Amino acid sequence: MTTNTVFLLFCAVLLVLGGVAFTLSRAKASRVRATGTAMHAQPDQYAWFAVLATAGPALLVSALGAFALLLMGAEIPTLYLLSASLIIATIGLVMGLSQVRPDFHARRAIEGVIRKLLAAAAMISILTTLGILLSIITEALRFFQMHSFWDFVTGTTWNPGASFLSAAGRGEEGGSAAQFGSIPLFAGTFMITLIAMLVAIPFGLGAAIYMVEFAPMRIRKAAKPVIEVLAGIPTVVYGVFAALTVAPLVVDIAGLFGLDASYSNALAPGLVMGIMIIPFISSLSDDVINSVPNSLREGALALGITKGEMVRNVVVPAAAPGIISASLLAVSRALGETMIVVMAAGMRPNLTANPLEDMTTVTVSIVAALTGDQEFESAQTLSAFALGLVLFVVTLTLNVVSVFMIRRFREKYRVNNL
Repeated sequence: MTTNTVFLLFCAVLLVLGGVAFTLSRAKASRVRATGTAMHAQPDQYAWFAVLATAGPALLVSALGAFALLLMGAEIPTLYLLSASLIIATIGLVMGLSQVRPDFHARRAIEGVIRKLLAAAAMISILTTLGILLSIITEALRFFQMHSFWDFVTGTTWNPGASFLSAAGRGEEGGSAAQFGSIPLFAGTFMITLIAMLVAIPFGLGAAIYMVEFAPMRIRKAAKPVIEVLAGIPTVVYGVFAALTVAPLVVDIAGLFGLDASYSNALAPGLVMGIMIIPFISSLSDDVINSVPNSLREGALALGITKGEMVRNVVVPAAAPGIISASLLAVSRALGETMIVVMAAGMRPNLTANPLEDMTTVTVSIVAALTGDQEFESAQTLSAFALGLVLFVVTLTLNVVSVFMIRRFREKYRVNNL
């Protein structure tokens, strides 16, 4: 039999064993309860405990075996592994049936298993993050063995293919050395992110305040879904819109003021990215502002202030920690955007403060480094991991700063309300 057939047969047998465990345990608990004996759980709870005792250990053994096969290179026949899992499932079925007795707290046992599963899920997410970080650090260190870390973080020229182009393209023997100065990439990333935030935060927060505090219910019900639809539009659609509509419009408007603008300018993707991020800030800020107690609003209005003053001086300060968190999420979303930048801003590393010129971002350079035809061991490919590591540090720093800002806002708000 093939591996797929064995696996399907294993799933079918395990499902049958689970059904048998549920039926027999429930029937046994019902018989004991029918005699008038007080039990610490319901029959269904005993039944589900038996199912967990049957399927849980078998699935755990199968998962550990698969881990050993795929990641550790162990040689374990699939048929033997699944057969051992079914034997363990049968033993678990017998043990689950033996626990159907009046003094056994089946509900507590099930809740304990659920808590452990939730803890395992949390640990998986943490371990996955650590695994990603370690893989990036490992490859980044290999890159920094080839090129100076200081030159990487302070250099102003990003031209990883210079030596290849010089030698192969022009037939020269020496050629200029590859340059990995990342400042132009991060400058472009921060420039486009800043433009996006200047669009997203005012409009997103303003939309949230209007929806919660001023909009009639019929307008809120109609407008809120429309705003949230923007979050579901693919980024490639935004990229096409930025490249074909917004970028030429920016060039035409700049020409009216006598300014020269490139059709691959940074302003267009920044504006479109800001529009894309508006739903993130709007939806999260909407929820945060809604969570402000109505007693604060009523108390402020009772003092005779206007509704606008109440929103500015009471609601927004109370919701400031959540608004900061929403803005941080939007910043992280903007830092990681790639498609809009590729289609509207170009891929040329350009260190400039003029948003009307073309520039690129870190994520675009990472994609370019990992999708070329160069070897994985080359410095050009490994530079993607160095860029990813620095971008991770930047994002982590923003998170830490935001945590301190949120705490300061909360402490200030509490002091002012004592």
